[in-house]
Amino acid sequence: MCITQLDRRYLAGTYARFPMEFSHGKGSTVYDRSGKEYIDLGSGIAVNIFGLGDESWKAAVTAQLDSYQHCSNLYCSEPVAKAAQLLCEKSGMERVFFSNSGAEANECAIKAARKWAAEHKGPEYQTIVTLNKSFHGRTLATLAATGQEVYHKDYAPLPTGFRHVDVGNAAQLEQLVREIPCAAVMIECVQGEGGVMPIGQSYADDIARICKKYELLLICDEVQLGNGRSGKLFGYMHYGLQPDLVTTAKGLGGGLPIGATLFGARTADTLHPGDHGSTFGGNPVCCAGAVEILSRLDEKLLEGVLEREKYIRQELDGSPGILAVNGMGLMLGLSIPFPARPFAERLLEKGVLVTTAKDKIRLLPALNIPMEQLKKAVRIIKDCAQEETV
Repeated sequence: MCITQLDRRYLAGTYARFPMEFSHGKGSTVYDRSGKEYIDLGSGIAVNIFGLGDESWKAAVTAQLDSYQHCSNLYCSEPVAKAAQLLCEKSGMERVFFSNSGAEANECAIKAARKWAAEHKGPEYQTIVTLNKSFHGRTLATLAATGQEVYHKDYAPLPTGFRHVDVGNAAQLEQLVREIPCAAVMIECVQGEGGVMPIGQSYADDIARICKKYELLLICDEVQLGNGRSGKLFGYMHYGLQPDLVTTAKGLGGGLPIGATLFGARTADTLHPGDHGSTFGGNPVCCAGAVEILSRLDEKLLEGVLEREKYIRQELDGSPGILAVNGMGLMLGLSIPFPARPFAERLLEKGVLVTTAKDKIRLLPALNIPMEQLKKAVRIIKDCAQEETV
């Protein structure tokens, strides 16, 4: 059997794979088994933030493998402590819990918010308010937190204690938290799976005001937008928010599985020994990769992210076949007047890898994609979109 046949025979049918067999790559260049070359504008869905085969990242990970590949959380580990230090120093948060994924990071934040609320407000303050069109993960709890019915189908009964409100409707949010004992409000500053839509400064201000007024925790889900992709370390920084809990994953490990829950001053001492745990959370190899990634997220690199965003918007926003460009930094969604999946497959044929989000083409390139390569990919997108409109 060929690899595609093996995949179809033995793997669970959970992914609608594109017709391409990944072989190898370097930077933002990917090759399939036939040797065809592609420009990668997906970066493993916002994971390979410095592209494939980054030499500095590989050296850091390999050096840790030569020391030890795993250490129980019963002991201290240098890369784990250093990764936590960098996250706190760069964000102003106080403590970190490491897990293996964004969903796990969100589970930790949900548990911590409910524990904090029970201790500081009363055991009835359990509800977590999230936004319609949000996406927070695929575990049962994070599915319940996700404000999209399409993800709830077939999995009832979901855990209780979650309510959803519309983006931009501050009155609806305030009425809900006034009527129901709530622990926290949980948001994505840009709703990735919901269509790559920013919530906007005005609504972010409303959320901050309501959280302060009703003594609610603010949880910012930075799983996809975080770690420099927005043009700042985290997307909430663009809105001037000060969250009590922050979750992140994806790009943090540069290609290795890691999630992190960051605790602010109010929540820093919420969890105690035995309250939470993870066998593989804080794996030293993954954390060595995270240390290397975080150490390179400096102002110069973040300026480069914003420069690339500006170029993409200038070239694509309103060009024939592109109705609008939404998003933040290098997490952008292209609104198009034709179905997204067939268009993504056409771009694949032309040598450009993209992802989709609802009815949009989603661009998630490596943060350091060379400008010449980005320009070539954007030109292909423009040409294909224009041809679709003819």
